[in-house]
This record gives sequence, C-alpha cells and structure tokens, in this order.
Amino acid sequence: MMQTIEHGRRQSDRTRTMLNAYLEDLLGGGEFGQHMAETVTFTMMETGEVTQGRDAVVGLIDFMHHQAFDATPVVGNLIVDDSQAALEADFVATHVGEFAGIGPTGRQVSVRYAVTYDIDGDSITALRTYMSMGSLVGQLREG
Repeated sequence: MMQTIEHGRRQSDRTRTMLNAYLEDLLGGGEFGQHMAETVTFTMMETGEVTQGRDAVVGLIDFMHHQAFDATPVVGNLIVDDSQAALEADFVATHVGEFAGIGPTGRQVSVRYAVTYDIDGDSITALRTYMSMGSLVGQLREG
C-alpha cells in the first residue's frame, strides 16, 4: 500500500503524532477531547451501544477512567495508517464508583482491550472499543 504524502510528510506520520498527543492527554489528565471531531462516535462493539458527539464521548471516557474507576490504562501495541489506527491496552483500575449496578468495591481490575480509530486530518472521527464487559463485571463481583 502506498503512503499518502502531504506537504513532504507522510500522512501516517501526521496521524501517529496526533494519536500520540491524544493518548498523552488521555493518560496525563489533559484535554483529550480536543483531538476528537465534534461528530465523533464511540461504539462498544460487544454490545453495539453507540455514543455520539464529542461531549458525550468525552463524558463516557471520563466516567470509565475517573468516576466509576480510578484507571491507569497500560498502552501496548499501536498500529497507525493514514486514516486509521489500532491500539491494544490493559484497563488497569480500582473500582471507586457505581458501575453496572455495583457500588464501589475498591477492587483492582485488569481487562485487556483494543480500540480502533478512524481519523480525518487531525481529528478522531470514530472509536470502536473491543472489551469484555463480562470479564470486567466478573472481577467486580469476585469475593
């Protein structure tokens, strides 16, 4: 596959730079939503649930990372092309708020997940997350 050249720089390099900035903001407490299109969609592939719009997507990610859990995702592999990317990571977190009808347990959880991104220019236009919610809830219910 040929790389698209944009003003002397490969588009995949530009996409990687933008996605790295997004991840740095996400993991470092920055304004990660600035890297998303206003019309971004977030799809939880296991359930098919779709969240639309930057504010709603940022709210969902914030809920998972800071309200229901105190999360410190561990980034694994990142593959970037001109207009798409794929990330493997571990959702490593402490359960600190209500999630799936389960009050805060203080339990540590770790669930492997993947996210694919659609990217247009300098903005994420879609995120598709592959994560076993059954595994996550199961870890919360373990005694």
